[in-house]
Amino acid sequence: MIPAGRIKIGVIGCGDIAQIQHLPALKELAEEYDVAYVCDVSPSLAKYVANWFDVPRHTTNYQELLASDVDAVILCHRDPKTEIAVASFNAGKHTFIEKPMCYSIQEADRIIQAADNSGKIGQVGYMKLYEPAFELAEQEVSSMQDIRFVQVNHLHTNNNVHVGQFRTKKFDDIPNSIKEQSNISADNAIAEAIGETSEETRGTFITLSGSMIHDIYGLRVLLGNPTKIVSTEIWKSAVNIVLEYPGGFRGVATWVDLPDAWDFEETLEVYGSSKRVMVSYTTGFQKAVSPIKIVEVDKNGMTFRKEPALSWENPFRRELRQFHDSIVDNKIPRASVQSARDDISLVIDIIRSNIENRSIQIN
Repeated sequence: MIPAGRIKIGVIGCGDIAQIQHLPALKELAEEYDVAYVCDVSPSLAKYVANWFDVPRHTTNYQELLASDVDAVILCHRDPKTEIAVASFNAGKHTFIEKPMCYSIQEADRIIQAADNSGKIGQVGYMKLYEPAFELAEQEVSSMQDIRFVQVNHLHTNNNVHVGQFRTKKFDDIPNSIKEQSNISADNAIAEAIGETSEETRGTFITLSGSMIHDIYGLRVLLGNPTKIVSTEIWKSAVNIVLEYPGGFRGVATWVDLPDAWDFEETLEVYGSSKRVMVSYTTGFQKAVSPIKIVEVDKNGMTFRKEPALSWENPFRRELRQFHDSIVDNKIPRASVQSARDDISLVIDIIRSNIENRSIQIN
């Protein structure tokens, strides 16, 4: 157990999400973290980010970072992250893995086994669990006696539109051999998860794993695991999933790519016979909190709406505070690597439902 105080941490992968969210949040949490090392396969980017965020050491070799005296590591590098995640646990480091944790069940089991063997904390970057609006939605939904319907709409715009609002840096100096090996690793992991499929199905799988995973883990935490995938439709950069839950109610989740639009929209709505709860998420690059709206019918039959004022703390910062507290107190985090296995499994079954054109019961 680490004494209360600052945790010495390293960051592997210095791309957009590290530059926009994780590294600024770590600097703000200066009482909790000492950012001691950064690593990126781009030599220029590793050096640039180290200078930008006043990090004393940088490298292009993750093994060098893992051999250092850091207590914990954040993995923000390109997927798949399995090899470095397993190596991090084996090196005795508490490990935070930005979503998706991995692609296949086999990878998930390797990561979980390494985490369990190490006795270290493993947390996945499910930052929307730490949205104050989602936490309030959990409370509100838990009191609903008669859930009738759940709907998720995820209208996804081009990330570059939003990333362009921030200062970020890229360099074109990653060795070709590293790029090629990264592509091979991704291809192998995806094939292990869903087999050889069409490009459209493969693209949808990547979308589910990397973007719609936010909606999938949110539904799991809010409602539990579904009992059945009723159907999965894929068409022109879109996917629609119908899920059935204990009690017989259904949820419909839709993801649509809108590459030329600015207005990102991601909503989660839970409908009961006399109550509706709706969370409207911001894009993951915004440094803002998501609003929640609650519509109810009171005992006199009067319909009223609440839009509570919430904490302004950024969910990325809140999840990193929990990572710190989980390490210090040796407690399982809310978004543990063990819990993420269910999400990986459901993504694979959703794709299987489409490939086999049938409903799938969930064990």
